[in-house]
Amino acid sequence: MLELLENVKKATTIQRKKELWDVEGILKGRLNQKLKFDLRPIHNNCKIGNFRTKADKMVFENKSHWIIIDVKELHHFLKEKSIKDVNLDDLISTLEWNIIIKK
Repeated sequence: MLELLENVKKATTIQRKKELWDVEGILKGRLNQKLKFDLRPIHNNCKIGNFRTKADKMVFENKSHWIIIDVKELHHFLKEKSIKDVNLDDLISTLEWNIIIKK
């Protein structure tokens, strides 16, 4: 994922633990805004998020693609539907802001 970003700044240990983001940068050829990304991997077919995150985007990885989801839109969706668990494919088809990048 890091190769897709410009002006990369990795989060400090404190930022990773308290602000819940991993890397900051500009998505090459896609956006011109510096954003914070949550790159934490999926464990046991689950990725845990938090409403206190300072991340702008949440990144998911499968065998062939990077999937980038807008955190604010995700939080709004979860609150609106009063749900905690959601399928990634459902998010991709439901949320307006997402980017899928081939590896």
